Amino acid sequence: MAKITNKEYAVPFVLVTTLFFMWGFARSILDVLNKHFQQILDITIAQSTGIQVTTYLAYYLMAIPAGLFINRFGYRRGVVFGLSLFALGAFSMVVASGMCRFEVFLAALFVIGCGLAFLETSANPYSTELGPQETSSSRLNLSQAFNGLGSSLAPALVGGFLFAGGSVDLPYMVMGAVVVVAAIVFSMVKLPEIKHDDSDAENEQSGLLNLAMLIKNKTFMLGLVALLSYEVAEISINSYFVHFTTGMGWFDNGTASTVLTVALMCFMVGRFVCSGIMQRVRAERVLLVCAVGTVLCMAMVLLCGNSRLGLYALIANYAFESIMFPTIFAQSLKGLGSLTKTASSMLMMTPVGGCAFLVVGLVADAAGFIAPFFIPLAAFIIVLIYTLTINRKNNA
Repeated sequence: MAKITNKEYAVPFVLVTTLFFMWGFARSILDVLNKHFQQILDITIAQSTGIQVTTYLAYYLMAIPAGLFINRFGYRRGVVFGLSLFALGAFSMVVASGMCRFEVFLAALFVIGCGLAFLETSANPYSTELGPQETSSSRLNLSQAFNGLGSSLAPALVGGFLFAGGSVDLPYMVMGAVVVVAAIVFSMVKLPEIKHDDSDAENEQSGLLNLAMLIKNKTFMLGLVALLSYEVAEISINSYFVHFTTGMGWFDNGTASTVLTVALMCFMVGRFVCSGIMQRVRAERVLLVCAVGTVLCMAMVLLCGNSRLGLYALIANYAFESIMFPTIFAQSLKGLGSLTKTASSMLMMTPVGGCAFLVVGLVADAAGFIAPFFIPLAAFIIVLIYTLTINRKNNA
């Protein structure tokens, strides 16, 4: 069985993995903010989707600049700069809470999104490189499992606090303080920069040249489309979960947040389990099984959404989708060498798929609570096509 990482990379791997927890927690808070702002600001589902649209638009706008920054200054400085933006946005949420104006909240979330774009553009490829090439998918899934841990805790802790009458400022004040401490730690530690045999001055200095080379790489571009499709599905489901389960009359807001936590724990466990499986079974084969599972789960939600069977299928979907982001990400970076940092920045544009939640909100307002699940179903079908393609290619 191949090692998950090398001894000399153990400490950097642990430090970088803590970042996955932090942005998982930050992103998952968005899934309860929608419902919270609808209550305190008296806005519709479609209007509240501005939370996701603003945050994930920041990923789209900042991913390429983040990649260029990391290409020039390295992973560690990319992390520190991302944490600094993250902290600034978190403390801005405290100011926005005092003003209680939706557009000010959105501005603060945009800054947070910019910081998260830098963090993810730095940490995702760095995790894949801190060890043997053959375990890159397993290693990134392990790091992303802690992302799942952060995601599962946020709805229970922050959602329970907000729906019990708490204010937005306290969670973000605490988060900002933690992020400042993390930024200080990363500014003091030395993280090894990974060098590739094929790196040359032209590739290292010309971001536009790297982009042109990647656009011509069909395997990478197919992975980019699959990752975008996954983000559309995952963010739409997470953001809609509380709306759906309360709209169907199954739970109140607080209970729905708790059930979302259970679903996200399934997500986290799925990543831990599959990370171990991938040390023995090829990552693309595990991904194929999970892609089939997500398509079946979404079909079940659409067919049985009026019953608890639809709810159980929705929760089961979290376990199946759990490995998709890290596995597609790692598979897309394989063999790219000195293009890895630029490729990562392009892949980190894909959270813009979260803007599709605007369409989910419009469909829900117009056609009822079940119809929006056609959107993640279509997205997971695209991921399934991708998995079939890479399995066919690797078995050829």
